[in-house]
Amino acid sequence: MPRARDLGVRIGVLPPGPTNSVLDVAGVGLGHATVWRDDPLVARTGVTCLLLAEDAYRRPVPAGGAVLNGAGECTGFLTAAEWATAETPAYLTSTMQLGRVYDAACQIELERDGHVADEVVIPVVGECDDSFLNDCRRMHVTAEDVVAAHAAALASRGSSVPPQEGAVGAGAGMSCLGFKGGIGTSSRLTAEGHTVAVLLLTNFGAREDLVVAGVPVGRLLPAAPSAPDRPAGSCIGLVVTDAPVDGASCARLARRVGIGLGRAGSVAHHGSGEIFLAFGTGLRLDRDQRLSAAPLTGRAIDPLFAAVAEATEEAVLNSMFTAPTTVGRDGNTSESLHSPDVLALLEAR
Repeated sequence: MPRARDLGVRIGVLPPGPTNSVLDVAGVGLGHATVWRDDPLVARTGVTCLLLAEDAYRRPVPAGGAVLNGAGECTGFLTAAEWATAETPAYLTSTMQLGRVYDAACQIELERDGHVADEVVIPVVGECDDSFLNDCRRMHVTAEDVVAAHAAALASRGSSVPPQEGAVGAGAGMSCLGFKGGIGTSSRLTAEGHTVAVLLLTNFGAREDLVVAGVPVGRLLPAAPSAPDRPAGSCIGLVVTDAPVDGASCARLARRVGIGLGRAGSVAHHGSGEIFLAFGTGLRLDRDQRLSAAPLTGRAIDPLFAAVAEATEEAVLNSMFTAPTTVGRDGNTSESLHSPDVLALLEAR
């Protein structure tokens, strides 16, 4: 399935990185485990792992978060707010699977670093509700799925090939702005030489609000024959940059994810959880939260703000264009945004 740029859709003015994804940040990996079956219950779910740094437990990365609407959950968010650090990969999954992914993430860290047993670990795990397509009466995700996603993230570091997007991993059962959503990513390069990348789990918004590169696609298309009867709920947004930013600046970067979502059509509905975290790999901390060097602050991070907004807007579209039409539980269907009607509207703009 094509990405937005493959279809001639250009967002913003900053150039993307080589893969236009989180893999453009050195040392970062992205892996998925998708759970897709139809018997005995329909499963359209999974887990996604964003590896920030292989040694993040010993040398935590600066982190900070922001909330646009809080009808959701992200473990590790309070730790990031208090200590301005993250010490594990960031995992994404569906609402009812969060506990299983958290347990498995703890086990992964225990097996990788014996010091965890003395100091404990608090993994980052975010969730969105995929129950329109996924039957959540069974706990579909297993510890083996989490281990597989983590292993895939380790293996992906340094890849020159864009990662899978759309209906993969945690995105398998997600719907966005009245269409199929899921996993989306994009990156931007600043004139100062920094890379900023965004990873989204998109599951938000109403069809009539969808905007694609300024075109009000949602208002111009006919109503869908099958779509959620209320606005889909939630978006977890993860930002990662190689710029030397501290936790306070990470929180400010995370807040700009909301700008990109708004450009694509989000109004952060009542039942939606727009929860964002940002991470910086350009500075590292020790276990006592001491920074390795002076951070970039003030007006110097303005280019990073612009990069987050642009990459977020494009990541939304990538999550939708790359996802095929998906039939889930009870015959519920989320249509792909990659359709002749949508392409015709974009060509006419």
